[in-house]
Amino acid sequence: TTEQVKEAFKIITADPQVQAILVNIFGGIMRCDVIAKGILAAAEELSLKIPIVCRLQGTNVDDAKALIAMSNLRILACDNLDDAAKMTVKLSDIVTMAKAANIDVNFEIPV
Repeated sequence: TTEQVKEAFKIITADPQVQAILVNIFGGIMRCDVIAKGILAAAEELSLKIPIVCRLQGTNVDDAKALIAMSNLRILACDNLDDAAKMTVKLSDIVTMAKAANIDVNFEIPV
């Protein structure tokens, strides 16, 4: 459910060493749109400041991508797991370097 996804994000973000989040879902049983709604709810309600990269494939994936795109939140969608993982590591490195230099980093997605 959406609530379960939000609770998972609470657990993940409780660790101060988490600098970016990669969500990799192959929705056969679980619908991607439900996962997307949970990600959006978590990002909004928890006021997440770290980058989130999503790789969603499976049932209702187009609906999920549309929800993410229309949200105006800084959530990056990827179709390829390898690309998503590489992007997450790069973003994590950026956040780590910025924090070490006491710089606040905002991630903007070009439209």
